[in-house]
Amino acid sequence: MNTNQHLQRHDIAQNRFGLRVAARLSAGAEDMPHDIRERLRVAREQAVARRKQPVAVARQRVASTVSRSGPVAMLGFGDDGLGFWGRMSSAALVVALAIGLVAVNIVQDDDRAMEIADLDAALLTDDLPPEAYADPGFLQFLKTRADDPPSSR
Repeated sequence: MNTNQHLQRHDIAQNRFGLRVAARLSAGAEDMPHDIRERLRVAREQAVARRKQPVAVARQRVASTVSRSGPVAMLGFGDDGLGFWGRMSSAALVVALAIGLVAVNIVQDDDRAMEIADLDAALLTDDLPPEAYADPGFLQFLKTRADDPPSSR
């Protein structure tokens, strides 16, 4: 079953439900006083006047747009309620976000460079030559020295 048939069946089911509810309300309204019945009648008329546009009409408009141009995907702003200033403020927010991300990246790069520079400075100012840190025997020496209690040194 295609989507259009499913939507038509759904609309029919909604209409039947609405008619059943209206019939029950009308049957119960006969027992009420005249002034309450009139207020209910006016409320029903106002509700019918304010009801939403039927979905079938909206679907028909979309279907006619698609059927004229064939199977085409369209991308547009649509009527989202944003005017010129709304779109400009949205664009400004996106630009501000991009600037913030670039600033965070720059700060993190600077912090990483400072950490590497501090490590290099510590290695170069140490009493040991840098080649000692690359020697596997020196690494073993540091491990055994760390395992020894401080009193035996």
